[in-house]
Amino acid sequence: MANKRDYYEVLGVDKNADEKTIKSAYRKKAIQYHPDKNPGDKEAEEKFKEAAEAYDVLSNPEKRAKYDQFGHNMGPQGFPGGGGFHAGGFSMEDIFSQFGDIFGGGFGNMGGFETAGGRARRRQRRGSDLRIKVKLTLAEIATGITKTLKIPTLVKDTHCDGTGAKDGTAFSTCPTCGGSGTVLRQQQTLFGLSQAAVECPQCKGEGKIINEKCTYCHGEGVIREDRTVTFTIPAGVADGQTLTVKGQGNAAIHGGVNGDLLVVIEEIKDPELIRDGNDVIYNLMLDIPTAALGGSVEVPTITGRARLKIPAGTQPGKVLRLRGKGLPSTDGYGTGDELINVMVYIPETLNDDEKKAIESLQGKPNMTPSQSTKDRIFSKLRHIFE
Repeated sequence: MANKRDYYEVLGVDKNADEKTIKSAYRKKAIQYHPDKNPGDKEAEEKFKEAAEAYDVLSNPEKRAKYDQFGHNMGPQGFPGGGGFHAGGFSMEDIFSQFGDIFGGGFGNMGGFETAGGRARRRQRRGSDLRIKVKLTLAEIATGITKTLKIPTLVKDTHCDGTGAKDGTAFSTCPTCGGSGTVLRQQQTLFGLSQAAVECPQCKGEGKIINEKCTYCHGEGVIREDRTVTFTIPAGVADGQTLTVKGQGNAAIHGGVNGDLLVVIEEIKDPELIRDGNDVIYNLMLDIPTAALGGSVEVPTITGRARLKIPAGTQPGKVLRLRGKGLPSTDGYGTGDELINVMVYIPETLNDDEKKAIESLQGKPNMTPSQSTKDRIFSKLRHIFE
C-alpha cells in the first residue's frame, strides 16, 4: 500500500474534479504512455497501467466515494482493510477492452474484434435478446410463480451444427485472411500512421467461407423453433419490472452464445384491491348502524377473505390495518399490510319508518359531534384538499 501513489496525483487532477475532467486527464496520460508510442519501455507500460487503475476507480462514483473515505486501504468487497483496490491487475488487453473508446482513432473496439495495441482477438458472437410480457395477479405476485411457456426462438441448426454450411463441412479457409479472421489496415492515429488488425471484409471475421449453404437454415446456422422455457418469477415484483433469464434468448448466427430472455411484468388490475408499493388498499363502505355500534365485517385479501372487527364510533376516513396482508419485498425483507379505508354510507332515499327513526335521534346529545371530534376528523381529511 505504501508504494501506491494517490490516484488524483496519478492523473494530475484536483480531488473535486468532475467526471469530464477526470476522463480528459486519463486520456492525456494514456496517450503519453501508450505502448505504441513507447515500444519496449517497461516504465511507460507500468505508468500506462497505473493511469488505467486510477481512472477505473475515480470514474466510478461508488468506488471513488470509498476511495475518498478509506484511500488504498480498501478490500475487494468494498470494506476497509484487506489489501486495497484490485484494479492494478489489469492486463493490457483488459485496459483496451474496458477503456479503449477513450482513445478514439485506431484503438478500442473495431468490428467484431477487441483490439489492443494493434493486436486483435475475435469477440464471441452473441444472439439477440427476446422480450416477452407476462401477466400476473396479485395472488401470483404475493407468492412468486414458476412459468413454463413455449416461445418462438432462433435455435442452433443441428443439421449443420450452427455453421451454416451443408452438413457442417461445406466451407473452406478464407483466402483473404488465411483463416485468422483479421487483416492489417493502415490508418491515421494520434501517433501518426499505424497498422491495426481489423475484421476481414470477405469472411466478416469468421476465418472461413461457406462453399455450399445448408438447405435447412439457408446458411444462417439458426432456425426458428417453438422452444419450451421454464423460469421463476420471485414474489413482490412490480408492474413494468423487467427480469432477465440468462441464455434463453436467440441463438447467435454461425455460432456463439445465446442472448437473454427479458420478462416484462404486467400486473392484472384487481377488482377490489389497490396496490400501493408493498401495501394494498381496500375501500370499505359501512352502513350507519355498524359504524356507530361496531361489529364484524368480511373484507377481501390477496389470498382470500378475512373477518375484521369494527370498533364502535368508527368515523369516515379512519384507516384500519391488517398487518402482513400485503405483498412481500423482492429483497426478502418484510411484507406490506392491507389498509382498510373506511367510508360510511348515507342513505339517499328513506321510507316513512326510517325517516321517523332518524328524526327521533335529532337533537340527542351524542348525535352532535364535539369540537375535538371535528378537529380530529378534519385533520385526517386535510391532506385531500392541500
